Amino acid sequence: MSELFAKNEKDYGDDYKNHLFEQYKLYVESIEKTSDRRQHANNYFITINTALISLIGLSFQIKIFENTAWIKFVLALVGIIICFIFWYLIRSYRQLNTGKFAVIHKIEEYLPLALYKYEWEILGEGKDKSKYYPFSHIELLIPWVFGIIYALLGLYFLC
Repeated sequence: MSELFAKNEKDYGDDYKNHLFEQYKLYVESIEKTSDRRQHANNYFITINTALISLIGLSFQIKIFENTAWIKFVLALVGIIICFIFWYLIRSYRQLNTGKFAVIHKIEEYLPLALYKYEWEILGEGKDKSKYYPFSHIELLIPWVFGIIYALLGLYFLC
């Protein structure tokens, strides 16, 4: 028996299977909630980056900070820091989901169907890009794109 299971069916009692399935359902819901939090965080950081780049761009149009390129440089530097935090958060959510799905796969060993494990196998376990290209790989590019824009703007302000 795995460390995941605190008690076996015999020691637990008659409600073992019902409670196992209920806990499984709650855990699957927690994965959905984690994915929702991840999407909200992505939206938040994309909004922040869009607003900051817009502010920097607007400063060229209406001559905000006209003779203070250092302020624009600082804004670009802040943008790079935000992108680092954004990238790290996406990476963290990816690691969390990997752990959660490992738990799901372990629980499914004790259920009639192993739907998540089977789906993952059909998708080539994320190794075969023709079957499935993990969304988190694409997500991780977004902070890099913003970061490169900030770096180029920062270099422009230094010159």
